[in-house]
Amino acid sequence: MATQTAAARREDARAAYDAFIKECPTSQLLARISDKWVGLVLSALGEAGDGSMRYSELGRRIPGVSQKMLTQTLRSLERDGLVTRSVTASVPVRVDYRLTALGGSLGCLLSSVKHWAEHHFDEVSAHRQAYDEAAADA
Repeated sequence: MATQTAAARREDARAAYDAFIKECPTSQLLARISDKWVGLVLSALGEAGDGSMRYSELGRRIPGVSQKMLTQTLRSLERDGLVTRSVTASVPVRVDYRLTALGGSLGCLLSSVKHWAEHHFDEVSAHRQAYDEAAADA
């Protein structure tokens, strides 16, 4: 059996979508979807009653997001096929965002992470405090 060079192994891993390889496209996708604004936008859209939200509703629902970051996040999600954008001609123009089926499947996962954080924050906070106290005593 012939041995492969490191470059050949990396190329094979890239073709097999191994996210542990820096150059792998899935690594880039993981970086995109692990962004906190992406998680919050997808969660907010997933929790919307009719599955659709206006830009201004998203801005109010997500604390701390700037207009620039919300716009960039929505554009990247639309480019990736996770969100659709529909414009209704009116005064003022109405822009609605909705999860695609692909976005919905990811939104479920990210909503679970959000819920986990909400339910376990007190426990994590207690561990942080104990760690910081032990580090200060050392």
